[in-house]
Amino acid sequence: MRTARAVIAIAALLALWPCADGRAEHVDVGPAPPADAERPPEPDGYRMDEYRKPVPATLKGATVLTSEKAGELWTNKQAIFVDVYPRAPKPPNLPKGTFWREPIHHSIENATWLANVGYGVISAEIEGYFKKNLEKLTGGDKSRAVVFYCLRDCWMSWNAAKRALTYGYSNVMWYPDGTDGWQEVGLPVAQITPVPQEQ
Repeated sequence: MRTARAVIAIAALLALWPCADGRAEHVDVGPAPPADAERPPEPDGYRMDEYRKPVPATLKGATVLTSEKAGELWTNKQAIFVDVYPRAPKPPNLPKGTFWREPIHHSIENATWLANVGYGVISAEIEGYFKKNLEKLTGGDKSRAVVFYCLRDCWMSWNAAKRALTYGYSNVMWYPDGTDGWQEVGLPVAQITPVPQEQ
């Protein structure tokens, strides 16, 4: 009993480990991700629903990144980082006087947010937005390294990376732990806004 209490006390102290500036920082480790053996196989096509479920350990044709490798690429500016986190649109026909506040999104610092490109089916407009921005980010060089991510166990990033492969990008990288894994290893995040879609 005493040992169990000691373990709980140590865990509580670690969760409030002080930051470099002296503030207490709470670290929510959450549940451990499933082992590779417990992950689903790659589907033949895109994931069409239930996007926040365990993802495969692989993506054929792409390089799968750990947080360590993603951090190394980011630090050395060796890849373009693309966040594909979905963004809810402003609801149509809001009552007059209703104030709409855009949700705040924190992501990998200096990343580009291309919202809503990771659904299983995307409209022609979203596909055009995705292709145009990938071309702009890479300068038209489809051999440039591009890292796609979202949150941990988010099929949006898997779908988006797979879609980029069909566009002819040859150095596609998929970071399945996304911003969750990034923050767990202490790498910097910043508030970002999505690249707007042309009307």
